[in-house]
Formats: sequence, structure tokens, C-alpha cells
Amino acid sequence: MSQSNVNKQTFPVLGMSCAACAARVDKTLNHQPGVCSASVNYAAATATVEYDTTQCSPEALKKAVQDAGYDLVTDAGKNSAEIAEDAHTQRYRELRFRTICAIALSLPVAVIGMFFMDMPYANWTMWILSTPVVFWLGRGFYIHAWKQLKHRSANMDTLVANSTGIAYLFSLFNLFFPEFWLERGVTPHVYFEAASVIIAFILLGRTLEERAKGRTSDSIKKLMGLQPRTVTRLNANGEWEETAIEQVMPGDTLSVKPGERIAVDGRVSEGYSYVDESMLSGEPVPVLKQVSDEVYAGTINQKGSFRFRAEKVGADTMLAHIIHTVQEAQGSKAPVQKLVDKIAGIFVPAIMSIALLTFICWFALAPENGFTHGLLSAVTVLIIACPCALGLATPTAIMVGIGKGAEQGILIKDAESLEIAKKVDTIVLDKTGTITEGKPVVTDAIWNTQDTYLQAVFYALERCSEHPLASAVVHYAESLPDTKAHIAIENAESLTGQGIKGISNGKTYYAGNLRLLTENHIAIPAELQEKAKTFASEAKTVIWFSDAETALGVFAIADRIKPTSKAAIEDLQKKGITVLMLTGDNPVTAKAIAAQAGIKEYRAEMLPQHKAGIIKQLQAEGKCVAMVGDGINDSSALAQADLSIAMGQGSDLAMDVAKMTLISSDLSKITDAIQLSVFTTRTIRQNLFWAFIYNLIGVPIAAGILYPINGFLLNPMIAGAAMAMSSVSVVTNSLRLRNKRIGKPAEATSAPLPEPEPIAIKASAPSKPQPQTVSRTYKVEGMMCNHCRTYVEKALNSIEGVEAQVTLEPPIATLTYTEGKELPIETLQQAITEKAGDYTISEA
Repeated sequence: MSQSNVNKQTFPVLGMSCAACAARVDKTLNHQPGVCSASVNYAAATATVEYDTTQCSPEALKKAVQDAGYDLVTDAGKNSAEIAEDAHTQRYRELRFRTICAIALSLPVAVIGMFFMDMPYANWTMWILSTPVVFWLGRGFYIHAWKQLKHRSANMDTLVANSTGIAYLFSLFNLFFPEFWLERGVTPHVYFEAASVIIAFILLGRTLEERAKGRTSDSIKKLMGLQPRTVTRLNANGEWEETAIEQVMPGDTLSVKPGERIAVDGRVSEGYSYVDESMLSGEPVPVLKQVSDEVYAGTINQKGSFRFRAEKVGADTMLAHIIHTVQEAQGSKAPVQKLVDKIAGIFVPAIMSIALLTFICWFALAPENGFTHGLLSAVTVLIIACPCALGLATPTAIMVGIGKGAEQGILIKDAESLEIAKKVDTIVLDKTGTITEGKPVVTDAIWNTQDTYLQAVFYALERCSEHPLASAVVHYAESLPDTKAHIAIENAESLTGQGIKGISNGKTYYAGNLRLLTENHIAIPAELQEKAKTFASEAKTVIWFSDAETALGVFAIADRIKPTSKAAIEDLQKKGITVLMLTGDNPVTAKAIAAQAGIKEYRAEMLPQHKAGIIKQLQAEGKCVAMVGDGINDSSALAQADLSIAMGQGSDLAMDVAKMTLISSDLSKITDAIQLSVFTTRTIRQNLFWAFIYNLIGVPIAAGILYPINGFLLNPMIAGAAMAMSSVSVVTNSLRLRNKRIGKPAEATSAPLPEPEPIAIKASAPSKPQPQTVSRTYKVEGMMCNHCRTYVEKALNSIEGVEAQVTLEPPIATLTYTEGKELPIETLQQAITEKAGDYTISEA
């Protein structure tokens, strides 16, 4: 087979209702001539097929799938995805309507069957209400069961159709011909409630499943949304025109204005600007782009304008490669074969065989009442083997487990992630926004002067700067008490690649990097030089401030690690889990952050495809890998990982791709998620165990195994009650999950690193004797995450004479009044409302 003739395509699949359907489509495609490999993703409702174009075609694949009872969308272009999405939307709406109607009709049937059996026309009322549930709302089960039968296979639909159909027909016979049983001394009972309630339950599960499946394509849509629809292009007449992105060709010159997204990959030809490339590198600091520098589709231009020449367009751009990687990673996973569907293939024919064998044995071995007892016992076997307990075993535990996770700040998207979490032995962490806070802040401020006017000049000069790091300095300045005065800066000039200069009161001042000072022959005191070397060794960005003669101060800016990161990583390592950090940052910064966080293995300068490649490599080594990230650049790695976890403060795309989301962005929640996985999986196994024990004991008794010993023959009514009790026991066991303790006992969380205090190198004035301090504890309401806690703490610390430390668990604020004078609660509340938001402080 020539490799040039091999084509790989992904097609939407319609009509699949369970994992067994996906397995059937997978088997059908893999048996077609010319198909090298085929993988069906049930969750995404797609089939990825690699085939030889000389022996096979999309039309042949479509016909084969249609013959198997499903459909394959092979229309080229966007129409294919639109058809699949329309089909899913239509199916979800239909399922939701059928579920609501089934529940509405089944509820009165269940109430009558359980509590009002002796009311007038009870059986006739139940028959009228249950008939549309079985033959109209539940018709899909019988249609799919028939398709499975034609292909000599069975699944959950077969089980549901078998038990509900037998229960309904048996009840209908007893309703119209009660004398058949009365003549034989048997009371004819009806089981309409069993048939209708089972269908309502299973429809509800299918509806919830279909809604969850609909979200699998959201990540791809958002990635595609990163690319603008139109661009400003220089046409052949030398005029600028707005045109559709599809019209852009390599070699075209495009213009990018401030705030616009870059449309295609290319190289800057004129101008310069800072570009936010966090979607590629994950780093929060925009990158300076000058003539000849590469720019990438989907990245965001900041304040400047520039022109660039298109080099890669359409499917060749970096963004297109990321989209393809996400699609491939999602589609390459084998469909999750649900345990219930696997068992159904054996269980259904086994139960039907047992029922038939029961009737034959009774008829052959008991000539007098063999037919009556045999028929009754066969029906009892089919009723008692109802799939309700099996059907509820997994979803009830999953629902409770997901609810428990939400209480702990862990949003879980599907059951698969809960099952996998406990198997994870390797965790890959993104750096920015995952281990670190995700934004640059001033960590150190060293002054060579105590002149507050000069300090105010520096902060005013930074306010004029367009450099991305200037905002960190401005934010830091706003937290200081003596920098609020407005200082006028004249002739502010941005110096590309160096910094900024300006004039105040006739004197020139500079703010920027070391090169700026060196080229302007500015003297640097030895003390400041030593401090700068220390900052550089810690992988911090150094900013200098000077007048025209000497350096006046040096500042360090860095993305600090979160307060809980180091402890969380240490906890994971103690559990035997390997922790690896992948970052798009430079090796020096990566090494410094890894050392601070206690991580032994790390990789630097990683692009999105590199991260996904590392995860593939780990998986090839037999590792079960979890990826934790927060950015667009992490999406392909998240899609590739066995378990994907997103930070709640990260990008929407990362949360769409990920199977779990940590609302508080706290890495310690990973341990809680693993613990929850252990508890939930254990509950599922317990549920399945009891469901099988119930069938293992109940089916032989229903068949009449005790009759030769003590004359006991199980009544179908009791079988129905036993079936109901098995479901109740499964649900009750699942609800026990709510009482499980997840995570460590509540304790005060570590406070974030405080804002750096300015340090003056020159000798300070003698300190005054400190007044006696007073400490008080207050309760704070409304805090939901660590960011909320940080806002409240900063607001309280902004009050003169107050030092505050706020914790989230428990939600309290400990205030130390340094002047010895306690402030009224109204003053504290006013500061929080003005500077933090809608939080409430009260006496503890």
C-alpha cells in the first residue's frame, strides 16, 4: 500500500446511543477493505479513519455504517460539522422532551402502583398512562434493541427493551384475561409501573449524557474564534482594504492596529509593538516585536501598530496546528466501554436463556401445574433481572461524587475523569498561572535615596511607559501611601528595547534596563549592583531608575509562586506521584521556579505541541498522566493527557478542554480530587457488587430453585418489590459519599507573600518607641477563593495603623492595631467595600 494514497479523515457519526454502539461502528469501519485503522470516539461522536483512497472512499464508509444502523457525515467542508451539530441539538431536544413527558406520566403510575392498588380502575388507569411511555416515549429502546438483534449483539437497550416489554405485555395479559390465573389459584398482578419508571429513569440518564457530550466541541470552537474574520490588507493598487481572512495569501502585507488579533503567521516588515503571546507560551509578559520578528495567528497586539508580511495561512498557521492537535488528541482516545454495556452483551442472553430454561424445566418436570408455574417463573426471572440497579450503579455514584467535588471547589465534567484520577502516577504542571500567580509583581524595591519626591517621579515615569512590566510598578505604587501626588512628566519618550525617559522640574530621569544606564554613562553604586546581581540570579526582571548622573533605585519584578504550591507539590510527591513542570519561559526562570516549588524535573521553552509530545512520550512509557494548566497554550496537552485539570482563574478554552476544573486555582485540590476519585470508584464497585449479588441470588429463586425444597415460589409482585429495593440500596449507598471527608481538616491557609516594603540603603532615622499593639479577630463573609482573601487582606492593610492577616479556612481576619487604638467595625467595613468589593466583616 503506497503511503501517498493513504488519507486520514475525521467524520461525525450519528445515531450512537451508548458505548456499545461506538464499538459496533468501530468494528464495522475496521472491517472495510482499504481501511488501515479506525477509531470511534463516543464522547465526541466522531470516527477518525485512515484509509487507502485507491480501495476505499468516504461514500463506501458511509454505506457500511448505514448498513450497521448508524450514519456517517461525509459532506466536505464546514457543512459536515454543521450537520453533526444540528443532529446533536435535535437529538438533545427530543430526548429532553421525551424525558419530561415520561417522568410526568410515570410518576402517577408509580404512586398508584405502590399506594393505591385498590382504588377503582387502578389497573386501567396505570395501563392508559404507561402505554405512551412504553410505545411512544420509549420506542427508541425497542428500535435499537432490534438493530442489535439483527447484528447478533446486545447492549443496555436490549436489557431495557426486554424487561420493560415483558413486564408490560405480562401486565396487559393479566389486565384483560385475569381469569386465566384466577382459575389456577393465582392472583393476577400488573407491573405497568415497573415498565414506565424504568424507561423514565434511563431516559433521564441519556438526556444528561447527551447534554454533557454537546460540550466536547466547545474547545475547538473557541480556538477557531481566536482568529479574526477579516484583515486589513494592502492591495495591488497600494491601497488598504478590509478583506476576508480566506482571501489572504502568503506574501500579502497586512496591517495590525492596537488591540487587534493577528490573523495569520508572518514576519514584521514595518513598525514595532508588544504582542501578547500567552496563548503560545503561557507567559503573561507581552513580547516586543520589531522588524523581521515572527508573529503568530491568534496572538493579540498591544498598544503599538505595525505591518507584517504573511508567510503561513489557513491550515499551515501555528493556531491551526494547535486546533489539529486538540482534535487529534480528543479523537485518538478509545471510547470508554461502560461496564454496564459490556456486561449486557453476556447478561441479556444469559437471562433470556435462564427464563426459557425455567419454563422448559417446569413444563417437563411438573406435568400438572408445569405450564402455569413455568410461565409465572419465567416472567418473574425477567422482571427480577431488571437493569434498574445496574443502570443506577454508576450514575448515582457519579452524581454524588460530582456534587461532593463541587462542594470542595472541584468541578468535574464526566465520570471518566473520576475513575482515572486515582490511577495517576505522573502529574505535569504548567508554570505560569498554575504554580505561580500568573501576573508579574514587584517583589523587591531598593532605593539609594530617601527623597519621596524622587520616588514619586519614578512611579509617574512608569505610568507613561507602554512596556507591559510598567503596569506591575504602577500597581505597586498605588499600594504605597506617599505616591498618590500627581507628578508632571514632560517629553516622555519610549526607548525601544531599553525603557523610558522623561523630564520633571527641568531634570531628566531614566527608567529601564541596565543597557539604558550604560549607554547614558550613568554611575551605579556598588550596593545597587550587588542587589541587581542577586535579583538576576533568582530569575527576576531588574528595572533601574536614575537621574542623568547616578542610579537612584533598583527594582525586581517576578511572577511569584502561589502560597500553597510548594506544600501541594510536596504532598503529591509523598504519595509517590512524579511531578514535572513544563513552561514556555526561559531555562533560568524555569530553574528558579522549580527550585522554589520543590520540583526536580522541568522543561523550558516548550511550545504547545512540545508539551503534548512530552505527555505522549510519558504515556508510551506506561505512565498515567495528569496535565494541569490554565492557558490556551496548554489546550493540546490537556486534550492529550489521561486526566486534564484546569485552573479556575485560567482561560475558558483550558476549562472547556479539561475534564476537571479547580475553582480556587489551588494545587492542593489535586490531592482532594484523587481522594474523591478513590471514594467514588469504590462506591461504584460496591453498587455493582450489590446489583450482581441481587441478581445472583434473586434469579435462581425466581426460577423456582427453592420449590423442591420448601415449596416456595416467588411471586412476580415480590420480584418487582425486590427489584425496587435493589435500586434503593444502590442509591442509598451512593448517598453515603456525601458524608465522606475529603482533604485535610480545616485550618488557616498560608497568607500570600506581602507586598515588598521599600528598602533604603542609606542609614535611616532612629526609630521611635512603638506603642503597645492590640490584636482582634473578625469574621469575614463572602470570600470564595484565594483571590477574594487577597483583596480583603489588602483592603484592611491599606488602613493606617492596621496590620491584617486574612485566612480562607476558616474565613477570619486577624487585625493588629499598631497604634494601640482599636477602630470601629464601620471603618473596617468601609475600607473593604471601597477597595475589595462585596464582602462583610463582623465581630467573631
